[in-house]
Amino acid sequence: MTCFGLTTVVIKQIQQVFEQYPEIDKVILYGSRAKGNYRNGSDVDLTLQGAKINLDILNRLSTELDDLLLPYTIDLSIYNHIDNKDLIQHIEKVGRVFYRGTLKESSSSNVLVGDL
Repeated sequence: MTCFGLTTVVIKQIQQVFEQYPEIDKVILYGSRAKGNYRNGSDVDLTLQGAKINLDILNRLSTELDDLLLPYTIDLSIYNHIDNKDLIQHIEKVGRVFYRGTLKESSSSNVLVGDL
């Protein structure tokens, strides 16, 4: 395992799916994996940032990530669609950058996770 209980291989697989979507500016990891108190079987909470992300893209991403057959449940959300103020505060407090869009950053910046 590496950071947040995910292997480098798994992180790369997930990021490769995101690379197919230029609408994505950034993906933020939050929840127990970002806080460091995850357990075996903890889900992977990810929220998507980007002005052009919509429910169609979210559904396609969910399907593609599910097709990876990873041993984790990946919960996706669209950051701009989150109404829960407590959840937004949680993401802003503990969230870690999981992926940055390749058009805005060099692909080398997509390697792992960083601060918001």
